[in-house]
Amino acid sequence: MILWLNGSINSGKSTVARILSTELKNTANIEIDVFHEFIHWKPIEESVQLNIKNAISVIKNFIEEGIDVIVTYPLSQKNYDFVMTELGQYKDQLHVVTLAPPLEDALINRGTRELVEWEIERIKHHYSIGVPSPLFGDVIDNSHQTPEETANAVLALIK
Repeated sequence: MILWLNGSINSGKSTVARILSTELKNTANIEIDVFHEFIHWKPIEESVQLNIKNAISVIKNFIEEGIDVIVTYPLSQKNYDFVMTELGQYKDQLHVVTLAPPLEDALINRGTRELVEWEIERIKHHYSIGVPSPLFGDVIDNSHQTPEETANAVLALIK
């Protein structure tokens, strides 16, 4: 199984993925943002494709070893199409679930996270290109859910 948690920055992807990775045994949790740390000097706008490409290699490695995968990263339609092409042989195992709180909720600091200006602008960008309202997968407005409730909603969709 490959579960791709889509959504803007600050939509709850990482928190929900951590909960799901404790619920779903034999599961790797891939935070694609980690791949950008290898090339931190390269602007994110220029490294998204490479980050996704590197993640796809890791996803395939885990799946070939019989390990399920949770992936967290925003997907535009273009990047979704790329992922589907690259993971085509696993399309029956691939579930995309978008966490989509309204923009005003995504722009609010949550917990101990304090959004910096770059993140605020990136969130606005994600909403402007339709990341929280894709034409693919399932969408959950998690603005009135706890992370645990959102994780349960995701589980209900993929089982």
